[in-house]
Amino acid sequence: MADEDLLTMILDDLKRTVREYTTAATESNCQTVRRVFNDLTMDTLRIQGDLYYQMSQMGMYQAPDKALRQAVDKQIQSAQQTQQKSQQFVQQKMNGTGQFRQAPNVPQHQPNVHSSYYM
Repeated sequence: MADEDLLTMILDDLKRTVREYTTAATESNCQTVRRVFNDLTMDTLRIQGDLYYQMSQMGMYQAPDKALRQAVDKQIQSAQQTQQKSQQFVQQKMNGTGQFRQAPNVPQHQPNVHSSYYM
């Protein structure tokens, strides 16, 4: 197998792993587990970014065309609005106010693992 094919396969696996770690973090009800998956996500993103940069420098990865500044600004603004709405929604849920008020139907999970490595 050629080096480029092997590195592309590893890069694809790192992307998939980030998606799975992100899903695990967002689905976790335990703060310790969530923190572990957040750390794993960030570590994997760093490794993926380093590998992408090296492959790009060696001409093994074709970078996409540059985006227009106006399109980037529009996406940033949209993401900021979504983030603000999400924060307001969460705040309403935390305060028990607003149209989305709902009593929890699952008891709070207590961590059963106490690792000093991740705390």
